[in-house]
Amino acid sequence: MIKTILIDDEPLARSMVLEYLQDHADIQVVAECNDGFEGVKAIQQHQPDLVFLDIQMPKLTGFEMLELLDKQPHIIFTTAFDEFALKAFEKNAIDYLLKPIRPDRFEQAIEKFKTAFQSKEAPKIDTQKLQESMEEESLERIVVKTGNQIKIIPVQQILFLEAYDDYVKIHTPDGLFLKNKTMSSFEKQLDPKQYVRVHRSFIVKVDQLQKIEPMEKDSYIATLLTGEKVNISKSGYARLKQVIGL
Repeated sequence: MIKTILIDDEPLARSMVLEYLQDHADIQVVAECNDGFEGVKAIQQHQPDLVFLDIQMPKLTGFEMLELLDKQPHIIFTTAFDEFALKAFEKNAIDYLLKPIRPDRFEQAIEKFKTAFQSKEAPKIDTQKLQESMEEESLERIVVKTGNQIKIIPVQQILFLEAYDDYVKIHTPDGLFLKNKTMSSFEKQLDPKQYVRVHRSFIVKVDQLQKIEPMEKDSYIATLLTGEKVNISKSGYARLKQVIGL
């Protein structure tokens, strides 16, 4: 028996998927969820084989929810937005269904999933690349997982970012958080008038700079309002000059 979960804030959309699934006796719906928070909990509890996942939801988007999972099931995205669906599909989602969902497209998606599932093909979605495919969109918030808790960080709370192996340290007034994402990805998404890549390992919020002092070999060190110090490279200093007119 194939276990599946429906995650969508629209009851009508979930009921339509349920109706179509009646023709598939080998697929059992083990949970229905209204948002991404419920979805994360249900996936951890039931370990489903397949998830029908809406992209645009309150609280957490489908993409943000995927980033919080330790182990991914197969995903079929459901969405009312072409642009988001295409981006998801391009990043190797099993398939996507555009609302209102047509019966023939639903059957195509199910058959595609079953082929992958029966061949024991692992789910292919790379959440980091999935998010990076949306880099042309400005970043408004960051979702991180701390233990069993999910925290949403508004971008304006970021004081500075620091590279840390495969992660980025997010420094905020509420403390330090880790995100599995690249510095270059953050650099592309953050407002360049507010956040400047001052070093390969640091992105700083401009209004947090207190003073800048020269170091050796065309490098500098910045002291932030918090008292923390950040390295500034020659190229980073040039970028700062453009933004704040040093």
